[in-house]
This record gives sequence, structure tokens and C-alpha cells, in this order.
Amino acid sequence: MVFLRKLLFPFAVLYGLIAQFRNYLYDAGLLKSHRFDIPVIAVGNLSVGGTGKTPMIEYLIALLSDNYRLATLSRGYKRNTSGFILADQNDSADTIGDEPFQFHLKFPLIDVAVDTSRSNGINQLLSKPIKPQVILLDDAFQHRKVKAGFYILLTSYDDLYCDDLMLPTGNLRELRSGASRADVIIVTKCPPDLTEKKQNKIRRRLKPLEHQELFFSFIKYDEWVYSENHKIRVDFVEDEPKVLLAGIAKPRPFFSYLRGDQDIMMKFRDHHHFSEADILDILQKAGNRKIITTEKDFVRLKGKLPPEQLFYLPIQTVFLGVKNGFDQTILDLAKFAAV
Repeated sequence: MVFLRKLLFPFAVLYGLIAQFRNYLYDAGLLKSHRFDIPVIAVGNLSVGGTGKTPMIEYLIALLSDNYRLATLSRGYKRNTSGFILADQNDSADTIGDEPFQFHLKFPLIDVAVDTSRSNGINQLLSKPIKPQVILLDDAFQHRKVKAGFYILLTSYDDLYCDDLMLPTGNLRELRSGASRADVIIVTKCPPDLTEKKQNKIRRRLKPLEHQELFFSFIKYDEWVYSENHKIRVDFVEDEPKVLLAGIAKPRPFFSYLRGDQDIMMKFRDHHHFSEADILDILQKAGNRKIITTEKDFVRLKGKLPPEQLFYLPIQTVFLGVKNGFDQTILDLAKFAAV
């Protein structure tokens, strides 16, 4: 597979040139970007998948939702619907996508919307009788038709964009120079004990511009696993034979956190749609064992597997060192929200 991707390097060069030309058209004003009068915060990356966008969006929701009317807007990847949808009690992972549905379940008091056209989605949200004061755009760094007021760029500690190449040889969606559009760069999924010396080494490699702030974060796993009806401490299930199931881009840390000697591991593609055959296979392998999955997979498996067997492990973004700088930057931006 690695050899094949290297053979496709000429296509990576072509893809990079196309992406660079598209960005030039937007930067030069030859293609139009829509601006809005309220704070619009875009979270994204330069690469495909696995940088921790979902826990970052949830971090921002937790930071802002107590004081501002908040909305999230995603494209609704792999949903079976089209157009604009504002999530309600009738929606599911099938109708709005797994990540937006996760936001909807965890934060029922905010507006969660999906639309492949971010500009139309924002206009729809702003046409509501009670409009949001801040909008979070999920995975929208390359969506140049909207000019967000603030850009947060994520890059994974073990796959920094400065070391990557364009698709299909590497995982970049656009050239590394696209990072210049970011207001904040966050290195995600760091070791919790990452030293200041190593942080400075990464800083020298990423070379943030004068206007950019650089932060470091790690993923913290919950001490409990949750079902629909109850929760169990992780240390109570660590040594218990179980099925660990993940359909995410980079599942290794999830497996490592929970894995016991007698566990069965089941790995699926990111955003995998679980078919009837998949469900039968999971049930056959599990028998009477607990099935523990990621929160994103749980919203797709809920209702398809026995609720007394199905559990999920939540995660959250935690900043290394002092996080006040990041929080204050976002809170200062939100102060401009319309009353």
C-alpha cells in the first residue's frame, strides 16, 4: 500500500497544484467568500481524518454554551439525506451523520445543523426567530465559500502536517502553506507528559507565523464506560473478557487504553455503516461479553445491539500547560456576539 501511494506521487503534485490554484482564486477575490456579522469559528485540519475535531468542537461547546446561543454546522458526512437539516428528536446518525448526532445527544440545548453548503446552512440558522450568537463550523478549513471570523487548525502529534505530502501519496488535502490561514494551531493527541523542550522542537518545525498562537493538547479517556442506562468504572472491566469495537480513523489508543489479554478486537473503517451482516458478526463474536466502543460508533450502533451489552468510552480534549490563553482568545471573540 505504501509503495502504491509512492507510485501515485505525480497525482499528488497535480492535486497540490489544483488546490493551490483554488486557494489563489479565493485569496485574490476572484471566487467569492461569504462573511457574516456574528462570530463564526471554523475547526479543521490540512489532512484527512484523525486529528480530534469532534472533541475540539465539544470543548468549544462546553466553553461557550452557558453564556451564548450556540450552533454547530457540519456537512453531515455519510448521511442518507440532503440539504439543510436542523436536528430534532426525529433525527439519527443516518439522517444527520454520526458526529452531528453525537453533538445533538450530548448538548440538547444548542442548535445542531447539517448542510453541504456552509453558507446556506449559516443563512438558514440566522433566519430562525431566535438566532445563534456564535456558530461553530465542523471540518470547514477547506470550505472557502465561507470566510470564518476565526480558524482553528488541528494537527496530530504523530502526523504533523509539516511532515506530510499531498493526497494520494500522503494525507494532505491542500499544501502545507494553507496553514497560514489559521489563527490558532493546536497539536493534538500529544503524550500527556510532553516536555516543554519537545514542545519547542515541534514549534520550530511548524514555524507558526507572527499572528498565530500554538497550543498543545492530549486526549483524556473517561474513567467510566457508559450504556444507555448505567455506567461502569473502566478498572472494573479492564480484565473482563469483552469485545472492543472501533470505526474511527486512528483506533490504536482506544484499543490500548481498554485492552485485556482475552479481548476480541474489531476494527472498521472511519464512519463505517454497520450492516445487518456486521451486526450478526459482532453478536456472534461477543456472545455474552460486553461490547465497548467509541462514542461516535455508539450513536451508530445504538438500537442495533442489545442495550445491556453495548457501552461506549467518552473522550475529551485537555490542554497541556496553561489553557487560559486559548480559552480567553475564544471568549474575547465571542464577546462580539450579537445580543
